[in-house]
Amino acid sequence: MLKLTPILLAVLYGLIMYRFSVWRTGRELTAKSSPMSDPTLQGLLDHMARALEIKTIPVHIYDIEPVNGLAAPDGRIFITRGFYDKYRAGIVSAPEMASVIAHELGHVALGHARRRMIDFSGQNAMRVALGMVLSRFLPGIGVYIANALGSLMAARLSRQDEYEADAYATALLVKSGIGAEPQKTLFTKLNRLTGNTSGKAPVAAWLMSHPKTEDRIAAIDANLQKWNADTIAD
Repeated sequence: MLKLTPILLAVLYGLIMYRFSVWRTGRELTAKSSPMSDPTLQGLLDHMARALEIKTIPVHIYDIEPVNGLAAPDGRIFITRGFYDKYRAGIVSAPEMASVIAHELGHVALGHARRRMIDFSGQNAMRVALGMVLSRFLPGIGVYIANALGSLMAARLSRQDEYEADAYATALLVKSGIGAEPQKTLFTKLNRLTGNTSGKAPVAAWLMSHPKTEDRIAAIDANLQKWNADTIAD
């Protein structure tokens, strides 16, 4: 039992830290956001709401400059002020912005926040257990290797979440009559929107928390082809 104590403590620490992060994030989002009010976007959101058979899809503007969309652990959807300004300037179209919101809805609907809580605790336990084992054979660097492997696992799980949210968004956009094309065209703009004008990944693809743009577009096309084939078969 004593040998398991560090692992159990790591799981408990992960749960506590995740809960604290959720509380702190929720408080900041509430303090720095306001409801989005945009007639053009609202019309597209109404189409998506009808496809989901719900009354409305509330979206908030998070008042920070980086370009991003967010799904809070409590289910709220946020678009950053920097992203919204790109839309207001005509750099991002209304259907493209709707695709971002559909993607964030996917994170909520698929329970990714809850999954990340479990994963975060499990990764802490894995780091501790693996660090204990590796340190016996590689004193001084075993812990660093364990942390690196934990980070690789976290990045892989994050990429999986992104693919799932993309697929959910594609299905919702198609069902609501918006179509998947805006989702793909937005991806082609991401490097420029986020300031990575070189078009090159900032780190190796397998270390990134998000899949490469071309891989995401290929996955969307593959899903559309599969769904069309299934429809024909039916």
